[in-house]
Amino acid sequence: MGLNQLTAHEVADLVLKREVTAVEVVESCLSRVEKVEPVVRSFIRVDREGALSMAEDIDRRIAGGENPGILAGVPVALKDILSVRGKEVTCGSRILQGYISPYDATVVRKLRESGAVFLGQTNMDEFAMGSSTENSGYWPTCNPWDPTRVPGGSSGGSAAAVAADEAIISLGSDTGGSIRQPAALCGVSGMKPTYGRVSRYGLIAYASSLDQIGPFGKDIEDIALVLEAISCHDPLDSTSAPVEVPRFRDYLIDDIAGLKIGVPRECFVEGMERGVEEVFRSGLDIFRSMGAEIIEIDLPRVPYSVACYYILSTAEASSNLARYDGVQYGRRNRDSKSLLDMYESTRRNGFGEEVKRRILLGTYVLSAGYYDAYYNKSLKVRRLIKEDFDNAFSSCDCVVMPTSPCTAFKLGSKMDDPLQMYLSDIFTIGVNLAGLPAISINCGFDREDLPVGLQIIAPPFAEDKILRTAYTFERNTEFHNKKPEL
Repeated sequence: MGLNQLTAHEVADLVLKREVTAVEVVESCLSRVEKVEPVVRSFIRVDREGALSMAEDIDRRIAGGENPGILAGVPVALKDILSVRGKEVTCGSRILQGYISPYDATVVRKLRESGAVFLGQTNMDEFAMGSSTENSGYWPTCNPWDPTRVPGGSSGGSAAAVAADEAIISLGSDTGGSIRQPAALCGVSGMKPTYGRVSRYGLIAYASSLDQIGPFGKDIEDIALVLEAISCHDPLDSTSAPVEVPRFRDYLIDDIAGLKIGVPRECFVEGMERGVEEVFRSGLDIFRSMGAEIIEIDLPRVPYSVACYYILSTAEASSNLARYDGVQYGRRNRDSKSLLDMYESTRRNGFGEEVKRRILLGTYVLSAGYYDAYYNKSLKVRRLIKEDFDNAFSSCDCVVMPTSPCTAFKLGSKMDDPLQMYLSDIFTIGVNLAGLPAISINCGFDREDLPVGLQIIAPPFAEDKILRTAYTFERNTEFHNKKPEL
């Protein structure tokens, strides 16, 4: 087994014991990147020199008797939406090409302090708007399980990098399922923490009331380790919650006997692939065999979550993306005849079609005469969706649903039908609207040998319940150990 195939906790343990060097681990990952990137295309930029320099520094500190942190020498891939000091950050968009961040995002700073090594920036749907990573301003990323299929999105590059063993762990952002859905399609674990658990400072915004940063990992212990490293109360982020950060690894206990798991009746929707339903129901049987009690619950407003989300998120996006006009950041059309012409031509040529579509929709729902009819009404529906989850948690410890109604679909198959693309997030969006924590884990494979994701949802700041439930499932199955044959 190559060093690039190890988990984060295995790497950190070996590096701290000086049984391997951080440089050796990074070189193993870079070698893998060089080998599979022509097929997977998960990275926009690979920082070979920077990664090796960081690894050398880690090795020097350990040789000097210092403990660099809980992620000592672990190579991390960062979604191209997180600010990294002195590095180009473009959100997968041509409009930000050439923008060099003058500061680190808080999660990036926390990873540095934990001894992690940065491999580079991963591909994504432009400004995190998409579910397939086909809306990137650069190129589509391919799924390591089948390169003719999508890896999911918008954090598809981060998910694919971990699935293909190019990176040990990675970070993504989740606005409506953009960590969990690609985790499901790529067969890895991906967690969206409670809104406010992880600082958003330095995350380039899509929809500020929904965005949350979270980790991808090869197993649940990696997820707990990274979540422990990046969680904090941050005075630089007004939405950061002043809550204590527990030692999440302490909750990794192989025991869910007596746990009440709620399964919404609404999750068995028309259009769900038969293979997804079969594997999901098998996952429920596994929970039963481990002593959990499965009960049916109702989330009656879930069918409205897609419409609610695409009104609220596009409204926030139209405001957040107004700053990209050619004046301060990245691209500028220098052949313009006037200031207004520069604004128009820069945005017209810099933004992709999906971003333009969502800006137009968001501007429309915020316009005079439609604000009350759409935006305010969606805020009320969002509150009702949150109430549905609150009611559910009064009778169960956590909620389990499929992560996606389908497995990885063919590249290009949904690009001409935006509504079908939006519906692929039907099971994940409600979690963001309610601000809840959730994880996607691999619960098996369909008849085409494609991974199926199972989603575990808990009340706010109850990541401990999620980690314990996911860890127990993982300890009693082997799905997470299966690797794609690239």
